[in-house]
Amino acid sequence: MPVDENIKRILEEIGDRTLICVTKTIEPERINEAIRSGATIIGENRVQEYEDKREEILPCETHLIGHLQTNKVKKAVEFFDVIQSVDSLKVINNIDSRAGDIDQVQRVFLQVNIGNEPQKHGFRLDRIKEVINEIRSLQNIRVEGLMCIPPFVPAEQTRTYFQKMKALFDEMKQENRGNIDIQELSMGMSNDYMVAIEEGATMVRVGSAIFGEREY
Repeated sequence: MPVDENIKRILEEIGDRTLICVTKTIEPERINEAIRSGATIIGENRVQEYEDKREEILPCETHLIGHLQTNKVKKAVEFFDVIQSVDSLKVINNIDSRAGDIDQVQRVFLQVNIGNEPQKHGFRLDRIKEVINEIRSLQNIRVEGLMCIPPFVPAEQTRTYFQKMKALFDEMKQENRGNIDIQELSMGMSNDYMVAIEEGATMVRVGSAIFGEREY
């Protein structure tokens, strides 16, 4: 199915939730087709890949959704409206410093390792409140959401993890004041975005359901 038809179908399916159009390995021409078809936010996994093609992409909001290495923080702050994949206090402090250098407040989400998987990045569920308290003193960060990547299991089995994220989201919204303004819950990808929406996602990250399976 063509990109424009996929975009329109997914936007209809998700209703008032926000679509992040995941553009990892996708060339600018096809990204622009998605934007012209109604995608308003693109999500990139790698800073370098986005840097290489950003000049050719139509204006839109940009989110970094892949792991951020500390040596890429400066460019990430320069290139991305939102960094969704904030997964350590070291990275948070680095982002705050770099954003301060250019007199900017960087919008971020905290990535939660909802399945407690040792090979995955993200904060443990039981650390999020402590992390939020650490961030309160920073001047150039605004926490606007939570994000997760559940374990790789069949779509229906992700439901339990999404339910845990929704409970955490509701709890952490009670912490909103100052530079903590949690309004978004980013969860669900091409294989499980409808399950995520059923469980309270405000934002889904969809790539292959728009562009087809990627070739690496």
